[in-house]
Amino acid sequence: MHHSFGRPRARRGRWVGRGPSQERPGLVVSLVALVFYHRANLGDLAVKKHLPAVSMFVEFAEAGGLLAYGPSIRECFRRAGVFAARILEGAKPADMPVERPTTFELVINRMTAKALGLTMPASIARRADRVIE
Repeated sequence: MHHSFGRPRARRGRWVGRGPSQERPGLVVSLVALVFYHRANLGDLAVKKHLPAVSMFVEFAEAGGLLAYGPSIRECFRRAGVFAARILEGAKPADMPVERPTTFELVINRMTAKALGLTMPASIARRADRVIE
């Protein structure tokens, strides 16, 4: 993913929407600290460029992205805190099990879908854990 947040304001956003196929452009947002920090700006920019933007982290949909399917960053950080507390209490990191997220959510932002002129299929909306109105 090409990051443009360090560019002058006049040049930001030019890369959004460019790709090998202009027939059905879209944006997939990964978790990079800079992108996560600017998730609301990225969601706004995607709507302005009329691009459906999806991510694997529910916080992106909460910040204006079209939809997200994946674990909650908040829950992952909470679990990291539990591990940090165990280490501070004397546990050896090498003896601690590796954990993977166990709860995944499908979050749809209906306001963003409406702004993009999209209708979410009922089959997907029914499967959503949460719909942001």
